[in-house]
Amino acid sequence: MAAYYDRDAMRKALTGAATVLMVSGAETPERVAQHKTFIDAAVDAQIEHLVYTSFVSAAPDAVFTLARDHWATEEYIKASGIPYTFLRDNLYADFLPLLVGEDGVIRGPAGDGRAAVVSQDDVADSAVAVLREPGAHSGRTYDLSGPEALTFTEMAAVVARATGRDVRFHNESLEEAYESRASYGAPSWQVDAWVSTYTAVAAGQMDVVDQAVANLTGRPAMTLAETLRG
Repeated sequence: MAAYYDRDAMRKALTGAATVLMVSGAETPERVAQHKTFIDAAVDAQIEHLVYTSFVSAAPDAVFTLARDHWATEEYIKASGIPYTFLRDNLYADFLPLLVGEDGVIRGPAGDGRAAVVSQDDVADSAVAVLREPGAHSGRTYDLSGPEALTFTEMAAVVARATGRDVRFHNESLEEAYESRASYGAPSWQVDAWVSTYTAVAAGQMDVVDQAVANLTGRPAMTLAETLRG
């Protein structure tokens, strides 16, 4: 076992591998530094292709704060010289029921923005397709999305039907969003990430419907309803 921050251990773990799937690390302030250490170890181990799980609309000024980490990681991979493929995932459809509070409310400042939520199974199958033929996908960036972009009001209705609960969406103001999360005692960077998930949706940065899943897997991407039916 090797941790992302341990370059020597990662180099030993990666030595002998040709193609590597780099799953983004745990959300911490040190995330980008840890990613860079992993990438340096991949260079040391002479990896031939790196497949990285990134996030939709990754950019240095992305509204979703953690998408900035993904952009920095992508740039470091490019600079490393290792052939790469980036899989930019949308918000995970499987995660939606976990956003529902005990009172049946999904809260966040998303407005009428839309997100093309994607099934984790579709992400995994897309990654497998790339890993099987990495050369065919070298230098490519794929936006992995569901087949439709939904508002949180629409997503709440789908979650309600799937779970049998009364679920609705409450569009918080920014002030409400920070106040409603203050009780968790989380560090400020984490709360910023939670809140900016919704503000990124409001800004249209997750309203990205792409055919990459279908093109990679040979079948249509699953809808939110299909994902929650399991």
